[in-house]
Formats: sequence, C-alpha cells, structure tokens
Amino acid sequence: MTADVPLAEGTFLSRAERTLEPVQLLNDAPLAPLTTFRLGGPATRLVTATTDDEVVEAVREADAAGTPLLIIGGGSNLVIGDKGFDGTALRIATTGFVLDGTSLELAAGEVWTDAVARTVEAGLAGIECLAGIPGSAGATPIQNVGAYGQDVSATITEVVAYDRRAEETVTLTNAECAFSYRHSLFKDQPDRYVVLRVRFGLEDAGGLSAPIKYAETARALGVGAGDRVLLATARETVLGLRAGKGMVLDPEDHDTWSAGSFFTNPILTAGEYEAFLARVAGRLGPDVAPPAFPVGEDGAVKTSAAWLIDRAGFTKGYGSGPARISTKHTLALTNRGGATTEDLLALAREVVAGVREAFGITLVNEPVTVGVEL
Repeated sequence: MTADVPLAEGTFLSRAERTLEPVQLLNDAPLAPLTTFRLGGPATRLVTATTDDEVVEAVREADAAGTPLLIIGGGSNLVIGDKGFDGTALRIATTGFVLDGTSLELAAGEVWTDAVARTVEAGLAGIECLAGIPGSAGATPIQNVGAYGQDVSATITEVVAYDRRAEETVTLTNAECAFSYRHSLFKDQPDRYVVLRVRFGLEDAGGLSAPIKYAETARALGVGAGDRVLLATARETVLGLRAGKGMVLDPEDHDTWSAGSFFTNPILTAGEYEAFLARVAGRLGPDVAPPAFPVGEDGAVKTSAAWLIDRAGFTKGYGSGPARISTKHTLALTNRGGATTEDLLALAREVVAGVREAFGITLVNEPVTVGVEL
C-alpha cells in the first residue's frame, strides 16, 4: 500500500503515480495568472520545477508519455487560448545568480529585471539598457531580447539547455545559438530545447555603461551616440522611458497588462522598401519619411511597427472593448480587465489587416501563441 502525498490546493497524487516527489503539481490549473496578459484557460496539469534536475525530469516524463508540453517562465510573451492547454504546463522557477569577475550565469527562472539591477549594482555593463523587461532569464536567448540599443546576443556567451531530441543536457556557444533579430535556434526549433542556464560576458567599464546606441536613450540622457554614462543613470533612464510607454509591470495599470511589443518591426528587402515608400507617398504625401534602419549589406531596411500601426489609423487607446491598444504605446495590445484571448486576437487581426491594407506590410506577432493563431 502506498501513502498519498498532499499537493497544493487540496489535490493528491499517490506516491506510486508520481516520479517528481519534490515538485509542486496541480491539475486543471489556471494559467492566466502566470501570464502578463492575465488571459487563457487552464492546463490539464501544471508542474512547478525549482531545480534544473526537476525541469529535466518533468520534460522527460512528458516526452516519454507523449504528453504535450508547454514551458512557462515569466509568462510575458505568451498568448494562451481561452480553452487552455491540453497537456502538461511546466513552470520553470529555478534560481541562481553567479557572478565571477565579468562572467555571469543565470538560472532560467531568475527574474530578468532583478538580474539586470544586480549587474548594475556590481558595476558591470552590457545589459543595463534591458532593465524593466518582464519575464525570466531563460526566455531572453529564445527571443534574442533587446531594447534601447542592446540585444542579449551581444553578451550571451553560452546557453545550457536540455535537448529533447538527444535526451541530454548540452551547452551551446553564442554562434551555435544562431541569433538574429528577435530570433534564435531555440525559437526556430521550439520543441527541441529547454533552456536551463544562460551565461553572459559583461564589461567592467569603471562603473560606466556600454556605449549608448539608441537615439531615444541618448536624447533622454543628453549625450551623443557612443557616449557612456553612469550605469545606474542608464538603467534609471531606460526604466523611465519604459514606464512612460506602459512597459514596466504594474498590477494597477492596465496598460501593462500586455506582452509589451505585440508585433516585431518589419524587415523589408530593398524592393519591398521601395514599394512601401510608394504606398506611404500615396497615402500620407511625398514629404513623409517613415522610420528606416539599414540591416545587413543587401539593402534590407527595418521600419517601425509602431509607426505603421499609428499611421494606419490605430492610435493610442484604440478600441471599444476589453482589449485595446495601450493608451501609452501603439505597439502594445492590452487587457483592460475582463478580456478574453479571443477579444485580444480580434483586435490584433484588425490591426494586421489595417496595416496590410494601408502599407502592404503584414505584421508578425512577437508573443508565442498557444492553442490559437493570429
């Protein structure tokens, strides 16, 4: 006879039935509270793992049983369908912040913005302009998280991950991660790797930041491109800029009930950019110049999704239902309270269709969708 093991919220699982004895497990578990959108239905099963071994064991168990698996970190880049997830949701809640000189190792479950603050306190530069970005450290290489002139790909040296195909833990170099704009090997093969740890190479610049690259940041700091400022000043300035756009989490502010930037900035070939300019001239006049940033050496150009959305007629606060565009930033779609995922997707589809009609460009969503499609 086996003893029953008590679980959270009054659920029980016999010891004979479970292999992850230290892990918290819930059945029919709400997932909305684990996302910054606060949207989505329940998971059949939710496992919370607090060590790398627990993460690996949970993944192996799900794979061996053929159970669909959803990895959840900070929940800041997830759009979960109203019907929820029919499978095992694995919440990675591992901790670990190890600083050795200028080398930093973060466990996947570490809160990213807290880790950034600690590197600034330690006097190390390289990720200070990524302050305030919600989510966990393990998500940063997947999306190649970036903002205000910094991308994690510039400082990541290695990523330790569990390879579900090889059934082993592997260490991938920066080059092997195949980073590009908001993309990586991990995003390209979403069902293969589970990030366990991320290693960074930071810079000791005597308490100064990395060179300021982003024009908006430079203006706010009153410096020129390439200048350095005090690390704390850089971080505080970025936090202020983000807060002004509703991009710093605040449970009382519905503008932050979002996934941050909902769409990626489009990258256009030289030919596509010329066609885009013609559409802009026809719609807004020949003197209007859209934002344009050269990308690579083949004439490709990156333009601004926020500019496209605004100029297509979707201004701040657009919408009349429980899902609306942020009142602070056109690139953020928000849950004003009481929204459903379908409300959010209806708004997103309206924006995509409007921008395509106006400018001939199809916006691509940045958050990962689960059980739904845009």
